[in-house]
Amino acid sequence: MNNPVLDKTEVFPIGLATPRKFTLVAGTGEGATELNAFDHALLAAGIGNVNLLRVSSILPPGAEEVEKLAIPPGSLVPTAYGSITSEHPGELISAAVAVGINSKESYGVIMEFSGACSKAEAEERIRGMVEEAFKTRGLSLNRCLIKAVEHKVQKIGCAFAATALWY
Repeated sequence: MNNPVLDKTEVFPIGLATPRKFTLVAGTGEGATELNAFDHALLAAGIGNVNLLRVSSILPPGAEEVEKLAIPPGSLVPTAYGSITSEHPGELISAAVAVGINSKESYGVIMEFSGACSKAEAEERIRGMVEEAFKTRGLSLNRCLIKAVEHKVQKIGCAFAATALWY
């Protein structure tokens, strides 16, 4: 007897389609719990009503930067992100993302950072990470886009920055 569940003749796709667009977003939030603070930061960043699929840090060749996300709620969105939550009132926390671009024909590199520091320090550190990534790959860095935020914790706070890759 043939079992359709075990039939291996069907071919399944190995991965998702390659994204053609990207958007840098960032936000901060406070909440009653760490998860609520994270959710509030996602909403503030404009990416709170989609499902994030955390990815590593390569921007597809030819991907176009789009200022604002136009994605239906519930969509699966490949996202490279950095986030930090803290329960220490008065602590300054920051998150940053950067996209390094060589040319439209070449792939780019995305870096993420989060830490207990200022926005300016996060921006400095993330720029250095992109520069090192390009040097390691033997690519010339023609453009570096950075998005960063800082947040002074009141009770339970979160800082979040991401590069959303979409279609």
